[in-house]
Amino acid sequence: MPFARNRSRHGGINIWPGFVDALASLLLVIIFVLLAFVLTQFFLGQVLSGRDQTISKLSRQLNELTDLLDIERRSNAELKVNIGKLTEQLQASTAERDKWQAQANENAADHQRVALLQNDVEALKALKAELEKKIAELGAQAGEAQGQLAQEQKLSEEARAQAALLNQQLDAMRQQLANITAALEASENLSAEQKVQIADLGKRLNAALASKVQELARYRSEFFGRLRKILGDRPGIRIEGDRFVFQSELLFASGSAELGANGQLQLSQLAQSLLELAKQIPPDINWILRVDGHTDKIPIKSGRFPSNWELSTARALSVVKFLASQGIPQDRLAAAGFGEFQPVDKGDDPAALARNRRIEIRLDQR
Repeated sequence: MPFARNRSRHGGINIWPGFVDALASLLLVIIFVLLAFVLTQFFLGQVLSGRDQTISKLSRQLNELTDLLDIERRSNAELKVNIGKLTEQLQASTAERDKWQAQANENAADHQRVALLQNDVEALKALKAELEKKIAELGAQAGEAQGQLAQEQKLSEEARAQAALLNQQLDAMRQQLANITAALEASENLSAEQKVQIADLGKRLNAALASKVQELARYRSEFFGRLRKILGDRPGIRIEGDRFVFQSELLFASGSAELGANGQLQLSQLAQSLLELAKQIPPDINWILRVDGHTDKIPIKSGRFPSNWELSTARALSVVKFLASQGIPQDRLAAAGFGEFQPVDKGDDPAALARNRRIEIRLDQR
């Protein structure tokens, strides 16, 4: 044996082979611890990766909140088991460290290896603290998830309360609708009675209006009768229905809107007759003397009058202004110009054109 040979060669005990065996054993232990540490890091990385995925699912899937909480609880239990294992490993490492520290007192050369083991132990402690922190965070997130679930339940209760309140409001609105329907029916009955009263009133108003129209027609007839007596059967003056018609040539020169002397004489007689008649017309009859100007269809070429509209309107205004100067109240006078667009004779001969050039005067009601 080598030990025997060394002993016999030197004549004493040689402890070096035993020391080499001890160092080899120590190296194996260190390798084992490092391997355990690497495996622990790997498994812990897997566990932490699983926790991150679980947290992401918690934020995206509220509908699976309860199941995820159960998964977290199981994961926490596994983490606690792993921490227990790590604690055991830490305790074993601590015992190993104590053992090597005892041996280091005997051999200073092993001091560096013991320091490395101490660093590994500190790293394991830090890893343990980090894992405990992760567990606390997961627990807090689980608490938040439970709080969200409680909040959803609270919101559901508030929604039910609001639904109950809406039902009460709906019942109140139905009651109001019933009251409104009853009021509407009463209003319809009252409206039917009022319609009967309005129809009766309308009949009476129509009767009164017809009476006023007939009364005005009587004064109109009297007015035209007086004018017929005053003016006689003169050429250029005629009565057509309810209108007194003057041919334009009797009042105006061709293309002019200035009243001639003969026209002023004729109109002064008309104004005198109307003033006498106005004294007899009751105040409640709202009468008006309307003067309408008409021309033939031959276009006018005067620079003063761009068209027959302007000429007919200017002639009607001249008659109205003259009657006002004779004492006829201005609020009882109206003027209108129709140009060539209301002919009484559609012929093209000179007689037809002359008939269409006219001033029409009528006693009307507003």
